[in-house]
Amino acid sequence: MRSTSSPPPPADVGALPDHDRRFRELFDNEFRPLLGYALRRVGSPDDAADVVAESMLVAWRRIDEVPVDGTARLWLYGVARRVVANHRRGELRRDRLAGRLRQHLVEALPDHAELTGSAAVIRQAMAGLNDDDRELLMLTAWDGLEPREAAIVLGVPARTVRTRLHRARSRLRKSLGDAFGEGGHVREDQPQRPAQEER
Repeated sequence: MRSTSSPPPPADVGALPDHDRRFRELFDNEFRPLLGYALRRVGSPDDAADVVAESMLVAWRRIDEVPVDGTARLWLYGVARRVVANHRRGELRRDRLAGRLRQHLVEALPDHAELTGSAAVIRQAMAGLNDDDRELLMLTAWDGLEPREAAIVLGVPARTVRTRLHRARSRLRKSLGDAFGEGGHVREDQPQRPAQEER
């Protein structure tokens, strides 16, 4: 049988264990000054909130080291200073990594302005296909997937992919028209059509 008595009242701060009481008092007294310290040193309120949270976590773990002689705020500022320094080092590492990744992408990806000849013609023809045809052809021709593998990516049966692939290739050939000569090269007398907008 469920008890009908009301829940106990919240614990009084004075009744809390010493560790919890000291931390709660520290938090209540120093939260706003610490937040101001962080806001003046980092780039956004979200980052400042992270600095305060991490600093308070350190205080919680090391509450016995927090001074009781009126210098607790200074102790917290020292902790926050180290947290901010770590935050800045992390930002620098992320920026350097992002720079390296951008450089790798520049080296790995072709410059669309330099696409000429057959690659440009094929891209223009692909742009004229519907999204499903284009994705299927890219998975099989550009990403090198077998039809059964493309089926897994697309979430459809392999036999469906084989049928769609046959039709997509036919539509691509029709879109290319006679742009390619017998040797597979772009005919010099074939004007390049402007790429249609993707549907």
